[in-house]
Amino acid sequence: MEVERVQAIASLSKCMGTIPTEFIRAENEQPAITTLHGMVLEVPVIDLCEPDEKKLVRAIDQASREWGIFQLVNHDIPTDLISKLQKVGREFFELPQEEKELYAKPPGYQGVEGYGTKLQKEVEGKKGWVDHLFHKIWPPSAIDYQFWPKTPPSYREANEEYAERLRGVVDKLFESLSLGLGLEGHEMKEAAGGDELNYLMKINYYPPCPRPDLALGVVAHTDMSALTILVPNEVQGLQVFKEGHWYDVKYIPNALIIHIGDQIEILSNGIYKGVLHRTTVNKEMTRMSWPVFLEPPLELETGPISKLVNKENPSKYKTKKYKDYVHCKLNKLPQ
Repeated sequence: MEVERVQAIASLSKCMGTIPTEFIRAENEQPAITTLHGMVLEVPVIDLCEPDEKKLVRAIDQASREWGIFQLVNHDIPTDLISKLQKVGREFFELPQEEKELYAKPPGYQGVEGYGTKLQKEVEGKKGWVDHLFHKIWPPSAIDYQFWPKTPPSYREANEEYAERLRGVVDKLFESLSLGLGLEGHEMKEAAGGDELNYLMKINYYPPCPRPDLALGVVAHTDMSALTILVPNEVQGLQVFKEGHWYDVKYIPNALIIHIGDQIEILSNGIYKGVLHRTTVNKEMTRMSWPVFLEPPLELETGPISKLVNKENPSKYKTKKYKDYVHCKLNKLPQ
């Protein structure tokens, strides 16, 4: 069991008005120094109910080429369902520590699912100001309910309902990305795993931090998934790196934030770009977010789609099993 949960460290740090040194980032990462202040990034906003399909495809294609991130409105997931998802997640993290530990990653377990703090190899021993809970929510064959909290009692229902509604959004996104590349509508999703695509839910819990100027919730990274569909709470924290600067991303209430991940970048042979992003923390308030990572099955080989490779545009990425990609990414090894 990991003893030092950030939620517990945050309580001690609040009394002392300081944070342990392992959470203090190097100057070139500290948000107070590296954020472009006075500028909030208005990433593209896309209406998923746009009646003109060509216009929708064009908007998603352009955002994926130029930004790697966009916000989706009119996505057909009810506001009250998103609120319910957020409520049960918040209630889990408010449980007594010993109850949360029942869902901790078992000793020696190699997967990512479960309650925890550390996820990947930490450079120079530095830590992120965040605890998390991971578990798969789709397809049913991939779900391991030992990692799903039993308290609050409505946790399972909220997550299953959300997974059900999310699938329509996912299909529409993959179809638009395919068409934007001049492929058949089904090709991108099939290349990413088709119906065996895993929906991996993560809840990020960033407690209040006495020194938000020095710490980061999650360090700068691109997502190793194909796509990430994220719901934040109302506390600002997502930052994107664009044109040499870190910017705060302005949230639109009830929008879904879509990240292009590494696998879409690879499948598109670099035409679509994975977004480099990080998260900051807040002095007074708890920030939370609910990303769902759409991941290929571990044994699936992913590489540039053959139709997108030619003499003028040779393959920019290796084809490899997704599990090997994950291993290299988490252990900071070259791909």
